[in-house]
Amino acid sequence: MAYFEPTGDHTFRATEHTGGAWDTGTQHIAPALGLLVHAVEADRDARREDGLVVSRLSYDILGTVPVAEVDVAVEVLRAGRTIELVQATLAHGGRAVVLLRAWLLQPRDTAPLQGSALEPVAGPDEHEPWDPTTVWPGGFIASVEVRRRPIAPGRASFWVRTPVPLVAGRDVSRTAATAGLLDIANGMTVRADPRAVAFPNVDLTAHLVAEPQGEWVGFDTSVTFGATGTGLTSSVLHDRTGPIGTSSQSLTVRPG
Repeated sequence: MAYFEPTGDHTFRATEHTGGAWDTGTQHIAPALGLLVHAVEADRDARREDGLVVSRLSYDILGTVPVAEVDVAVEVLRAGRTIELVQATLAHGGRAVVLLRAWLLQPRDTAPLQGSALEPVAGPDEHEPWDPTTVWPGGFIASVEVRRRPIAPGRASFWVRTPVPLVAGRDVSRTAATAGLLDIANGMTVRADPRAVAFPNVDLTAHLVAEPQGEWVGFDTSVTFGATGTGLTSSVLHDRTGPIGTSSQSLTVRPG
């Protein structure tokens, strides 16, 4: 069973594997973020043949969504020969739930210039297996494999993969599949017990400098809580080749 099953050209039924961590009756938003990237790439490939690559993914999470059918719409906000800005909307029952704005850029050969000051992390084989269901409920958390190296409360490196396809019967890129795991970062190295403090994220922004390779997605993550009810989960993203980008999530911190 996949995270989503197509029910039409632009409609998808969420399966039990999308069950949420804060509320098991609603979707964990992570798979939906991947679904939107899949929709953006499918729209791109239907319109053009030059394979613009995803550079930035900026999501606003407008509310919760039940484990039910959703529909996805894509529009080009800024068309261009080498650069496009595309918006995708995930909705349920006529209500927008997630908005994605994605920058797509023309690929070029910049291998001679490749380099980064971002620190790599040890690979998944050098991290210990960890069961995230000891902290979190829900179908999505139960569907993933995690290997983790905790450093301190709110600080860890970890690797995540899943055997569950993003969309049943559809070819899905590694970029979309990776995007469908990014939102897990906020729960993998908690600063406070989620039974006592809620800290859901209201957005996620990822910048990618390479198309992800392989099934494992690596995170070097820090969680920060401020003094006035806001927080931030920041991650450097990896595949086995090294750092491939960053992601950040704005948190609303709510003591019980």
